[in-house]
Amino acid sequence: MKFISKFICGVLVMMIFCQPVFIKALENKELIKGAKAGILIEANTGKIIFEKNKNEKMAIASMTKMVAQIIILEEVEKGKIKWSDVVTVSKNAADMGGSQIYISEGEKISIEDLMKGISMASGNDATVAMAEVIAGSEEKFVKMMNKKVQELGLKNTYFKNCTGLDEEGHYSSAYDMAMIARELVTNHPEILRFSSMYEDYLRENTDNKFWLVNTNKLVRFYEGADGLKTGHTDNAGYCLAATAKKNNMRLIAIVLGEDNSKTRNSETMALLDYGFLNTKFNLLKEKGTIIKRVKLDKSNREKVDIILKEDLGVVELVDDSKHKYNYNIKIDDIKLPLSSGDVVGKIEIISKNKVVTTGDLIVNKDAKKLNIWELFYNSFRGVCSGEI
Repeated sequence: MKFISKFICGVLVMMIFCQPVFIKALENKELIKGAKAGILIEANTGKIIFEKNKNEKMAIASMTKMVAQIIILEEVEKGKIKWSDVVTVSKNAADMGGSQIYISEGEKISIEDLMKGISMASGNDATVAMAEVIAGSEEKFVKMMNKKVQELGLKNTYFKNCTGLDEEGHYSSAYDMAMIARELVTNHPEILRFSSMYEDYLRENTDNKFWLVNTNKLVRFYEGADGLKTGHTDNAGYCLAATAKKNNMRLIAIVLGEDNSKTRNSETMALLDYGFLNTKFNLLKEKGTIIKRVKLDKSNREKVDIILKEDLGVVELVDDSKHKYNYNIKIDDIKLPLSSGDVVGKIEIISKNKVVTTGDLIVNKDAKKLNIWELFYNSFRGVCSGEI
């Protein structure tokens, strides 16, 4: 059996009565007139619905911590750390100023409680404690954060610290913050377990319990809101990355440089309202849908299914005319060994001869290449059974 070569397997045409997908960013400058910059995107596709100075480099305060959260969650997912692991707090972490959860030098605290402190209270002390656990020092952890930003392909972000405290040369943009928030909610959804809580306790079962109230008030007062991160310094002003889900659509709103927290919250809610009122997410194919079944040569597995890694759909204006979509399926060379979840191709949604959005195609099972003795055994067994 020949390996699948890299080519476009074909265009599968499916007539779907829906609306156009080319959303030109809606313009309503009055929406966030108090913000220096902002953006609204749909989380699944990354489609921009609204923008204002989206690429302007600015201080972003504690929204910096979203990249720290990505790294922490990756370490948990890899099994390098566990939520139940206990950390001994260093003097360096305990002495951090600004927003904090008031951990003390020598105190023992779980990684889960530190993540609560970062996500709900924006604790600088908790963030530095986690940086030291993962990288050995804040300086090395910041290098990891900048590397992660590069991996995400972001051009207008650079960090000098892991907390977001004002420092020359520490900056990001509304667009980059939206992409970082999207990485969190789509690829590390466990963040929502922490960011959606309005109030909770640290060290709850001890005599030293500490009450946390989420700095992001939208998780209590805006329907569907479950994250994500606030920020405030003198240089950055009041900032917010918010996410909410309604009607099978998740939106991410970013506002930067607001004058006060009240305006920050009201303008962020206005952005979300604007998105939910004017756009919708049209789910075309669900996560896990089998796109193709591929036979394998010289493998312990006869065939594997190639499936959608995530839901595939488009963002549409609610009042546009009906439209149709085509699909292009591109399968890479299939090389053994394979691990379940390996990306082996792309599926493109086409509208009016343009690619609207793409989705990753993955294999659903592990497969390995047989060695010479295994091949000999299979051949021998086939001859004995009459199959060959």
